[in-house]
Amino acid sequence: MLKISTNSLHGPALPDDTTVHLVLDLALKIGEVQMSSGAGAADVTATILSVTESYGLPHTEVDVIYTSISVSCHRGTEALPITSIRVVRQRSLDYTRLADVEHLVRNLGPIEEAHARLEDITNAKHPYPRWVATAAWGGMAAAVAFLVGGGLVLALTAAAITAVVDRVGRILNRRNLPFFFQQLVGGALGTGAALAIFSTGLLPVRPSLLVAVGIVVLLSGLALVSTVQDAISGYNVTAAGRTVETVLLSAGLIAGVALAIRAAVHFGLDIRLSDPLPALISAVPMQFAAGAATSAFFALACYARPRALVAAAISGAIGTAAYGLMTSFGLDALLGSAVAAAITGFGGATMTRRLRIPTLVVVQAGVVPLLPGWTTYRGLFQLTAEGDPAGLSTLVFASGIALALAGGVVFGEYLAQPVRTGLGRLERKFAGPRMSGPLKPSKRRLE
Repeated sequence: MLKISTNSLHGPALPDDTTVHLVLDLALKIGEVQMSSGAGAADVTATILSVTESYGLPHTEVDVIYTSISVSCHRGTEALPITSIRVVRQRSLDYTRLADVEHLVRNLGPIEEAHARLEDITNAKHPYPRWVATAAWGGMAAAVAFLVGGGLVLALTAAAITAVVDRVGRILNRRNLPFFFQQLVGGALGTGAALAIFSTGLLPVRPSLLVAVGIVVLLSGLALVSTVQDAISGYNVTAAGRTVETVLLSAGLIAGVALAIRAAVHFGLDIRLSDPLPALISAVPMQFAAGAATSAFFALACYARPRALVAAAISGAIGTAAYGLMTSFGLDALLGSAVAAAITGFGGATMTRRLRIPTLVVVQAGVVPLLPGWTTYRGLFQLTAEGDPAGLSTLVFASGIALALAGGVVFGEYLAQPVRTGLGRLERKFAGPRMSGPLKPSKRRLE
């Protein structure tokens, strides 16, 4: 029988089994909150490792996919590793919860106290009543209407339709209707209401602008930024999962809009497509205000705190101004969107780390005013109402704009990394775009 000297046995000095299980459970719950809030897999991995290292578990492996998180603690050559897994079942955009979890990770205390604090965070109600979120979605629609050159009547109409769509979506969500069908119903309801109002002649509104506003609102909740971030960071399985979900929800939206347009054509409604939409409104002060309001209302609809609302408004103003400047220089919508998003990502990353606000909140809100709502509607109109195959090219172009926005944000965040100072070893280990989670472990090690 082979005998091994005890001197050859080596491994990390770890706490007892109970403590290891508590630490892994805490780390998994924190990762679940981040994943459900739209954080990227790289951010979740780095945060979990930050937590485990802070509690004296230096040799931990993390595997993150879109629907589950696995953590395994290596305990040397004498003891078996301890592995835990947690399934991510729900998705909820609550940026206050995300910020509270980041604050918890930055200020870890005793493990029992950390568990209690996390339990309070996850069980807490949203910081605002549900009607505030509905009003915020309506306000966002009104701001987008101003951004694309609509007047007060168009803004009020868009706000009212969006509020109704949000409440209907809330009812459908309570009945556990899959999100694909929720997007389909939202697209059909918003488009149908816009075309019906235009056909009656009751309000002097352009249906193309009204539908485009609704599409922007419904697209804003998709995890485009996190999808591209995962793909660039090498988390291909998670990126594939997010891509499938994004494509499926977008398909539901497209199906709903196309269904409403087709129904309008069938009933003989006059829904002529107006002239091409200008790049952005020409009045610079209004452009700043509309872009800022769009991003701020989006952040409010996702339950961000007041300080985050201000940062989101600044990010939206910068993004829309940068896009307007790029297009004035002759850049097309695709390249202009990428450059504007890169500026937004760079500014958001440098601003939020000092303010202790999750970067994801600000950069995602910052690119919402630039989402290709009108281009998507034009492509669907060409295919459905006009029977023009060129609509496919228009839809591909709209998809390219969305990818350019997401990729530009991630690239801008990457460029911002050298600007930050005092990065810890863990941050350097996971060098790459970071949208969520602390840059450094807890303020003190808890051996």
